[in-house]
Amino acid sequence: MLTTTLSEFRKDMKSYLDNVTQSFETLIINRGKDTGVVIISLEEYNSLITTQHELSSRINQQRLDESIEALRSGKKMIKKLVDQ
Repeated sequence: MLTTTLSEFRKDMKSYLDNVTQSFETLIINRGKDTGVVIISLEEYNSLITTQHELSSRINQQRLDESIEALRSGKKMIKKLVDQ
């Protein structure tokens, strides 16, 4: 995780944004007492949104937990994909 001030961010914006996108760093820009901004890559943001959606309902959470448990216990389900 990277942290900086707004002034320092302005001085070297490209470098900070390159670190965020290429190294999947999270950047926190402090803007004063108890305020700030968090910058993450688009890929990281999309991953967070997908996870939030997957866990948005109890049914989805149950299915995910069951799938994880099945993988851990060595149970497998193989399905053949059909080309269309």
